[in-house]
Amino acid sequence: MTNAISIFDTTLRDGTQGEGISLSAEDKIKIALKLDALGVHYIEGGNPGSNGKDIEFFQRAKSLGLRAKLTAFGSTRRKNSLAEQDSSLLRIVESGVPAATLVGKSWDFHVHTALQTTLEENLSMIFDSIAFLKRNSIEAMFDAEHFFDGFKNNPEYAISVLQHAQDAGADWLVLCDTNGGTLPGEIHDIVTQVRRAINAPIGIHTHNDCELAVANTLAAVQAGARQVQGTINGYGERCGNANLCSIIPNLQLKMGYDCISEQQLQALTGTARYISEIANVHMPVGQPYVGNAAFAHKGGIHVSAIMKDSKTYEHIVPELVGNKQRILVSELAGQSNIVSKAHQLGLDVNANTEKTKEIMNRIKDLEHQGYQFEGADASLELLLREAYGESTELFKVESFKMLVDKTNGHMVSEAIVKISVDGEIVYTAAEGNGPVNALDNALRKALVQFYPEIKNIHLSDYKVRVIDEKDATAAKVRVLVESSDFENTWSTVGVSSNVIEASWEALVDSIRYALLGMSKIEPVNADSSERLGLVNH
Repeated sequence: MTNAISIFDTTLRDGTQGEGISLSAEDKIKIALKLDALGVHYIEGGNPGSNGKDIEFFQRAKSLGLRAKLTAFGSTRRKNSLAEQDSSLLRIVESGVPAATLVGKSWDFHVHTALQTTLEENLSMIFDSIAFLKRNSIEAMFDAEHFFDGFKNNPEYAISVLQHAQDAGADWLVLCDTNGGTLPGEIHDIVTQVRRAINAPIGIHTHNDCELAVANTLAAVQAGARQVQGTINGYGERCGNANLCSIIPNLQLKMGYDCISEQQLQALTGTARYISEIANVHMPVGQPYVGNAAFAHKGGIHVSAIMKDSKTYEHIVPELVGNKQRILVSELAGQSNIVSKAHQLGLDVNANTEKTKEIMNRIKDLEHQGYQFEGADASLELLLREAYGESTELFKVESFKMLVDKTNGHMVSEAIVKISVDGEIVYTAAEGNGPVNALDNALRKALVQFYPEIKNIHLSDYKVRVIDEKDATAAKVRVLVESSDFENTWSTVGVSSNVIEASWEALVDSIRYALLGMSKIEPVNADSSERLGLVNH
């Protein structure tokens, strides 16, 4: 049996059924291009006739030149009708896609209850619909909905469903754990039995209702499935779909299967984070392989060990999936954390020096005041660079003012910022939908004429936490700001009893950190057309 696994991405279809996810046609185009670069084999774009966004997407996607097979989604023909007259099937053919997935019932309970038809008519619906696609030269995948539940209830009928799809010419028979309630051992046993009865290639499509979608997918592959369906970051209805960001590296790095190229695998983290930005869904920090904390180390004993050999506390080399090792520094940190973090930044630092002890005490003092550097890696880097004389003052904040006014029932926030860049004083004012947004807009407006690429950076998350609630409105607050340029993400922190001051501190750190990442840090003239490039942070 082949060692190659076909990766079928349904982020644009099944993923959009997740709560809070809504993608425009333009969003879907951007994601499709990113998925294509990742090297997936199929990109399921949606139902080409179900809504205006999907119609527009399939029309525009024709000119993208995708290497992956653009795939349409639909269902088998209606009961007691003809496939040639089914509007859903006709729209799939008219879309011009090279491949399509049709979902059909494989659980007798669903045939009787949901479709309210006979078992024989359901088999005819499946056969007729697949045969119609094949007559129109479309690669046909049959998604056997609720297959595992159906098999456990009536194995003879579930197998008969697959046989009818196979006889109609289906290129792939995809077994779906639609309710997500099957266990890995059951998946392995059932797929093994299916392979004895069926000759067509088998695929697997699992949902995560029992937190087993990835495990179930791997079990199916071990039993002989050779197509894997899932979504980036596990997006999907209810608890989500099988997460391709875990499945692909597990199959390729742990189990020896061939999914995508090594170079494409290195783009996995960037792809996951890019799509989370487009979908406007915050990625869990601890998401395996691609999460920001997937290779983060905080305990001093751990850090001391990985400095000797990263294999002591890392199951793979992070760069294999495009991620990186992170050393967290907090009041729990030992000198190993400080030294390791400094080495990552290219600073020549030795342990047990007075400077190292001094910066460690400084960090502990700041965290006692309410700062939290384990969640603000960019602020920590700025602190270390300043301590070791590696920082450059790219701009100086002279002053800022905030005006908040309520007129005709509407709140208006205006910020006035005065900064100095290379000796030149700049005043700017900007409005925002709140004080922090106004400050952010004013600071960027002041700097963009000197650092044009700053407009590619945006604030992606903002959190405020009261440090000591007993002080009520006089309590200190900690503000964490997360910023992004779509490829990289960094966090900064500010602390004050005034939420505006804390926010301003975090915003300024965010911009300083971004500017340090530019390939040139010399400001351009206001009338210059020179563009500055960003490098990885």
